[in-house]
Amino acid sequence: MQQFTDSRGDATADELWVVEHDPVFTLGQAGKPEHVLAAGDIPVLHVDRGGQVTYHGPGQIVVYPLLDLRRLGIGVRDYVCRIEQAIIDTLDEWNIGAERMDGAPGVYVGGAKIAALGIRVRRGCSFHGLAFNVSLDLEPFHRINPCGYAGMQVTSVLDLGGPSGIEAVKSVLLSHLAQQFGLALQPTPELPDLTTRL
Repeated sequence: MQQFTDSRGDATADELWVVEHDPVFTLGQAGKPEHVLAAGDIPVLHVDRGGQVTYHGPGQIVVYPLLDLRRLGIGVRDYVCRIEQAIIDTLDEWNIGAERMDGAPGVYVGGAKIAALGIRVRRGCSFHGLAFNVSLDLEPFHRINPCGYAGMQVTSVLDLGGPSGIEAVKSVLLSHLAQQFGLALQPTPELPDLTTRL
């Protein structure tokens, strides 16, 4: 992400990188080690995104939007709101009512966090992104103070009656992200399981 962002030019196409990570805790630039309560056998990595500590693992969709925000005419606050709206609209496909929470970026259902955001913008271009809980084991979230909040509840699409399949949710989420940014999706032939070009 860093290399792509640092080497891109004005004409470089935007990309969405879509992945599932092996179990890992990540500490953002504002992350405090004391928010990792008991990592156990799960590694803890320091990363250069915004935000505090979160967990990534199988059953969670992680999307890294690599967008030229200047070219799109979008400020950082609007960028965050559009990502949140894409997640809210995705959940609405399964009649799951989701919302934002003042002062706590991300998307919530009944006060429980279902999607976390941790972004970075450099030279007007975004990297890092969002983590959307579909059907992952939520136990590791009990080993941290999610996003720096002690006792924050976390939930998933599956726990709320939605589908368990990552692919079903991923296609809807990518469609809503593309709609929010006015872009058309084109799968990347050389990396069909990792990257979707915009």
